[in-house]
Amino acid sequence: MASFASLCSLILIVSSVLVSSYFGVSEARPSVPVVKGLSWSFYDSSCPKLDSIVRKKLKKVFKEDIGQAAGLLRLHFHDCFVQGCDGSVLLDGSASGPSEQQAPPNLSLRAMAFEIIDDLRELVHSKCGRVVSCADITALAARDAVFLSGGPEYEVPLGRKDGLNFATTNETLANLPAPTSNTTTLLTELAKKNLDATDVVALSGGHTIGLGHCTSFTQRLYPTQDPSMDKTFANDLKEVCPASDTNATTVLDIRSPDTFDNKYYVDLMNRQGLFTSDQDLYTDKRTRDIVTSFAVNQTLFFEQFVHSMIKMGQLSVLTGSKGEIRADCSVRNSDNANYLRSVVEEDEESLSEF
Repeated sequence: MASFASLCSLILIVSSVLVSSYFGVSEARPSVPVVKGLSWSFYDSSCPKLDSIVRKKLKKVFKEDIGQAAGLLRLHFHDCFVQGCDGSVLLDGSASGPSEQQAPPNLSLRAMAFEIIDDLRELVHSKCGRVVSCADITALAARDAVFLSGGPEYEVPLGRKDGLNFATTNETLANLPAPTSNTTTLLTELAKKNLDATDVVALSGGHTIGLGHCTSFTQRLYPTQDPSMDKTFANDLKEVCPASDTNATTVLDIRSPDTFDNKYYVDLMNRQGLFTSDQDLYTDKRTRDIVTSFAVNQTLFFEQFVHSMIKMGQLSVLTGSKGEIRADCSVRNSDNANYLRSVVEEDEESLSEF
């Protein structure tokens, strides 16, 4: 019993050392700088009940299906990594080409996630008018997806505008690292977005909820098993995915698949990470100790996740006169016949009053 207590004490000491070494922080972590045009109080006057409108709706959604939380979180990631957090992933394709949704990395985004975002947009706009962007609604939905599934509660700076264009398939592919990526690829690619190794490991913790498709990890099972994968875990996966092209899914975090917590990192320490991009974070010496620190200290993980999410959520945002506030999240206003008709009607009413 005494030796167990000593071991626990040692783990806490090691965790504290890692906190100092890797993050250089104490309890008073400095806040993330907010980019020009965004604000913590952006809608305080124009839509003061925005947070409660979004949360009330998502509580109902998650009560019926908590799996939708992971879908909304992933949608925000895929929006921000490609062309910035501008809601471009929500746009349908047009004559100019296929949308971001049709690019291979986005084909597995949940269809329901897009519906939920537009349902939220409709609710918010009915209460406040067309003042809140789809990009901001997506950021808020991701925040509530984290909190309502057991994760930290946090604020996000708001004021994003919606983009007028979607990225090409090649641009989408170039900006979304594949689940087969190793740590070197992740660090190299995300450094281009000003995200460091700690950000990469913390944001990867989003895989504590959600599902993975067989085709995203069966190269670790066939023709030979990845030596970094636990054998029992591999055998269990082979039952779900008996062939490399099996069309099936399994949970990303075997310990608590529907709860946002630090068990994902415990999985990695036990060689039970699903994707190469997950497990290699523990294999690679540059990120191994960060994984360990999060595995033994959930509070530390939550603090860093919030920090990294707010940082990522401000990537290449459009603010002020740039972009627009879409009347329908899937269509640019210039392509939205209903929106254009309403604008004409409003102009006619104004002229008649004059």
